[in-house]
Amino acid sequence: MLYSKTYLKRTKKGNAVKVVKEHYLREDIWCYVENCTFCEHTEPVLSEEARCTELLKFPHYIVPDTNVLLNQMDIIKHPAIHNVIIMQTVYEELRHLNLSIYHQLRTLINESNRHFFVFSNEHHRLTYIERLKGESPNDRNDRAIRSAVGWYSSHLKRAPNGNKKIDVVLLTDDVANKKKTIAEGLLAYSVKEYVKGMTDYPELVEMLGNEGRFGKDRKVPFDDHLTANKIESGIKSGKLLQGTLNISMHNYLEGSIQSFVDGVETQIMILGRSRLNRAIQGDIIAVELLPKSEWTKSPTAVILEEEEETTELNDETMSQYSQSSESVKKLQPTGKVVGIIKRNRKYHCGFINPKSVKGPATSNMAENVSISPLDRRIPKLTIRTRQAHKLMNQRTLIAIDSWPKHLKYPLGHFVRALGPAGDKSTETEVLLLEHDIPHQEFSPRVLNDLPEEGENWKVTDERLRGRMDLRHLNVCSIDPPGCTDIDDALHVRSLPNGNYEVGVHIADVTHFVKPNTPLNEEAESRGTTVYLVDKRIDMLPELLGTNLCSLREKVDRLAFSCIWELNSEAEILNVKFVKSVISSKASLTYEEAQLRIDDKRTRDSLTKGIRILNELAKKLRQRRLERGALTLASPEVKFNLENDSQDPVDVEMKELRETNALVEEFMLLANISVAKKIYSKFSQSALLRRHPPPIISKLEELIKALTPYGMTLTFDSSKSLSDSLEKAVLPEDPYFNKLLRILTTRCMTSAVYFSAGYTTAQEYKHYGLAADFYTHFTSPIRRYSDIIVHRMLAVAIDFDKSYSSELMDMYKMQKICDNLNYRHKMAQMAASSSVELHTFLYFKGKLEKEEAYVVKILKNGFIVLVPRYGIEGIVYSSTKKSAAAAAASSLSSPTLQNFPPAPITYNVLTNCLESTLEDGQKISIKLFDRVIVQISVEEDLVGEGGMRQKLKLGLINPFIPGLSIVNPDAAADKDTKSMMIIDNVSKNDTKSIKDTNDVNDMMVIDNDSKNDTKDTKDVIVIDNDNEKKHNIKKKSISRKTGKRKKVGKS
Repeated sequence: MLYSKTYLKRTKKGNAVKVVKEHYLREDIWCYVENCTFCEHTEPVLSEEARCTELLKFPHYIVPDTNVLLNQMDIIKHPAIHNVIIMQTVYEELRHLNLSIYHQLRTLINESNRHFFVFSNEHHRLTYIERLKGESPNDRNDRAIRSAVGWYSSHLKRAPNGNKKIDVVLLTDDVANKKKTIAEGLLAYSVKEYVKGMTDYPELVEMLGNEGRFGKDRKVPFDDHLTANKIESGIKSGKLLQGTLNISMHNYLEGSIQSFVDGVETQIMILGRSRLNRAIQGDIIAVELLPKSEWTKSPTAVILEEEEETTELNDETMSQYSQSSESVKKLQPTGKVVGIIKRNRKYHCGFINPKSVKGPATSNMAENVSISPLDRRIPKLTIRTRQAHKLMNQRTLIAIDSWPKHLKYPLGHFVRALGPAGDKSTETEVLLLEHDIPHQEFSPRVLNDLPEEGENWKVTDERLRGRMDLRHLNVCSIDPPGCTDIDDALHVRSLPNGNYEVGVHIADVTHFVKPNTPLNEEAESRGTTVYLVDKRIDMLPELLGTNLCSLREKVDRLAFSCIWELNSEAEILNVKFVKSVISSKASLTYEEAQLRIDDKRTRDSLTKGIRILNELAKKLRQRRLERGALTLASPEVKFNLENDSQDPVDVEMKELRETNALVEEFMLLANISVAKKIYSKFSQSALLRRHPPPIISKLEELIKALTPYGMTLTFDSSKSLSDSLEKAVLPEDPYFNKLLRILTTRCMTSAVYFSAGYTTAQEYKHYGLAADFYTHFTSPIRRYSDIIVHRMLAVAIDFDKSYSSELMDMYKMQKICDNLNYRHKMAQMAASSSVELHTFLYFKGKLEKEEAYVVKILKNGFIVLVPRYGIEGIVYSSTKKSAAAAAASSLSSPTLQNFPPAPITYNVLTNCLESTLEDGQKISIKLFDRVIVQISVEEDLVGEGGMRQKLKLGLINPFIPGLSIVNPDAAADKDTKSMMIIDNVSKNDTKSIKDTNDVNDMMVIDNDSKNDTKDTKDVIVIDNDNEKKHNIKKKSISRKTGKRKKVGKS
């Protein structure tokens, strides 16, 4: 049946145009209920075994409205909820309102055991309705849902007597809609009413969205948020700024956004609770810039724990940072939040604050309790629960529901318990959830896309069609020890004209992962493989990642090859790209390849080839550095894990070899070559990767700190920055240059994926690599970006004649890029959190005295980096905090001596902390200073500290009375030789530092070598492609016994 509607529409020019809208209605849309004899469906979805509850003692199906799915998705996802009918009206409305929840619903629909069914009520002749005159779209949709519920109810009642009588229930929290449904003789209940009747699942009641029945907190008057229309007009007019809120890790009341002020991109600070105005970390917010008289200088005070807050850091407190008009040019803009454009994440991991639990342990009454998220940037929230005492020592998953303006903290609800605090598996689950890492098992729907032959899959003659057979070449791979997902391999051979043919061969993942398949959807959603210290979260199922796609030795594998002709100076004469089949002659580790290079007695053809590749790689690297490529650094360590517990027994700095750089150079060369090729075909939609120049404001503090050393950094080009970094050397401190490179890295913005048509050609450049074009091609097993690039390259070389439209759509491509950027960032942060977790495990029960470097000055403390372990932490400059640090461990034999405390103050002009001793001697602590610290771990898994494990750093040297800690056996030794004297650049110290300023220790931005970074501490490098993390050392020396221990691999 064809339904049509005709109406007149006036164009922009004022002409009237007749518009005919056609809508097709059908009668062959079935109910998909099991054993229904009226419908002709062959594969029913809705089970005849529908649920009965205490409220509804007969079998029934559930029909949720849109708001139920938006606000109560945690309940809908609960395993107890099944046999659910999703109306097409709701399905389409949800897709437009919230893509995240829409995708969660799609997952449920694809799980056959849950029996979720989408009914096309908008195309069914008996359920479709027209919108009435004067009726709002929302009211029309509610009526359409009621119409479909009525059809289902009457349809099921007509079932033969032999079938079970099943009814349909509308779930809605809309009071008016519920009344209308009941008035029409249908069943309707609120979600709360319904789940209270599911007495077998009492936890469902606690998963209800918080209704906000709490008293007002008049101490925190938040302003109303502007309406969406006012925000939109304000942003268009330039009165309001838009950005993503980033809360300081050290001060939960200090936020910022990146935006443009007077045409210059800069950081806008948002200081104080009322100015943050209910915005949460990661929210996209609208900000009103404050007058210049209220601008400030950083840093602000450090508040680590809300529980320790004694003085509210409000707008009045922030006024102390306002400066006189003469220094306005040096101040940082400040603003206030006037609206939330888009909330970031709903779910967080946290713990119940013991002080907030008031009821007795035997009580079963619900009470309001306070939850502290483990992410210090997220505010505390209030939930209502009956399980307060049961959950007291547990990590919990909680959801934020709302933040009324009259409440100091947001409201939320309990989702589920994750496990006991401090348990390694629980803490790993927490870090995966906190960083939004998809880590569920691959669904049967996804696994169905894998080859039917499974592990017996072979390269057949049919699969060779159109491919270049390169199995005769001396191809080999060079990877970390224990690598199983081998993405890439190399070959080189001499040509008759004296040049070299060099090939980079990359696993042809796109042969198995096809567009518009569940497998592709899953890979796109995950975006990247995530590497933790002790496990790996794969992007692709294991059959592909570690078997059929992996370029194992002496096995035929499909590849995508980039082959150059290079002369003896490593200059490219020509390049070609081919789909190929290869057979790797050897799978080498970096160490094995290095031994072949170094052992001159080894002269087989494969080893000779590796030596040639090494020499060419050195020339490629030198030419790249001459163009201005940056060599930056990050502190990298690796853990040695015990076989059974997988707990860390030792930690050491990573060692990089020439072979790491060998692989890296050819991967970078392949990425650059491929980027140029795909751009020639897809000038608007090519998936590329760019790295913007550094933001000047982020480098100013670093440049100022270098002034006493007679050094500076210039950054008008990557070449000038590279040259100035090369010159910044202190002969007496070999680690200084590496430290400077680490800090410079942190001043950089991250490299990002983008669609070529989304920005101007001038912005394509990769600043860190000094490359005009760059992309990712070399790791398709672990990065979805590379899969897209492979598809584009296949089209560009005419291998693939038919391809999906998304490759040509720059808007769709940019959406893919946005997801990839998010997933890449979250993967890095999860890896860093995993290292932090294992750092806590390693230092548990230990007291270590180590040398450290000051990397950031705060108003009431400073942050240090301990090179030996690659860890960072805060040393507090307040007496209270230092005392806490000294008493952190139960083993804390070091003590604070009974010296009168020396006041230590922050000097805003020099950005350093200063103290004057009784004898008049002055001590300062500033950026780059060497200090001695004591490292320990504070564990407070059940007390007021909030179930957090904390790395505690106490200052030993320089000695500041009342703040520094000393060993009892050295209490009398108050030698001040290692003190840092104001204006004295040279820093004598009793402990030397090993020279680690080797070029191999530097990490290149967008590094494509696959170093064993499974145990990498720091993942803040600008574009570190060093994410392949596999095996770790099998043996280590026990720090307790001095004996060699067997250690397992991850």
